[in-house]
Amino acid sequence: MSKLYIVPTPVGNLEDITLRAIRILKEADLILAEDTRTSSVLLKRFEIGTHMEAHHKFNEHKTVENLRDRILAGSTVALISDAGTPGISDPGFLLVRTCVEAGIEVETLPGPTALIPALVNSGFPCDRFCFEGFLPVKKGRQTRLKALAGEERTMIFYESPFRLVKTLGQFIEVFGPERPASVSREISKLHDTTHRGTLQELFNYFIQHEPKGEIVLTVKGGKTNETERERREEETLD
Repeated sequence: MSKLYIVPTPVGNLEDITLRAIRILKEADLILAEDTRTSSVLLKRFEIGTHMEAHHKFNEHKTVENLRDRILAGSTVALISDAGTPGISDPGFLLVRTCVEAGIEVETLPGPTALIPALVNSGFPCDRFCFEGFLPVKKGRQTRLKALAGEERTMIFYESPFRLVKTLGQFIEVFGPERPASVSREISKLHDTTHRGTLQELFNYFIQHEPKGEIVLTVKGGKTNETERERREEETLD
């Protein structure tokens, strides 16, 4: 039966792909890729010869209905992004919603995403967290930050290396210079690094060391985060 598969791909090391993901990509009638040039490297590595077409934020509104009709007509389609899980700060939501509304079966494979390794690696509480993805670049940015000022959960953000220092400065204004945070860079790639410290320490470091690569910024929640966590642990023990 035709369906839409959402297939996560490695965020760095190509060995992170699953055996099932490789099988699905080989068996599908069509692979939708955010950037066919980027994805062709992955497909070539694992000898996947399935036909591939571009599906990205600039064309998805124009092509989504046609893709829906192709699946309804019997095609099995696999959606991948440049890296990680489609729909998480990547194209995918619109196609999934359209297929669900049309009664098409959608199956999402578990697999790589940058936010979970960064969260766990931060050393901050990860039983409860909020993922903010990319903050608005201009309009709505300050409003969103102010709304997070009282957030008790660990917060995870994606950020461009070119905006990292500016973002850390804004975080200092909202969360305070002593708030613990971590900056994970190039997760699972050759230059995978994590820097931990207060927001002020991280700000000072990255002023002196120009950040490069893909960035995940993790910020510890407010003090009540730990208080609430300890309370829940005590209740569990009781």
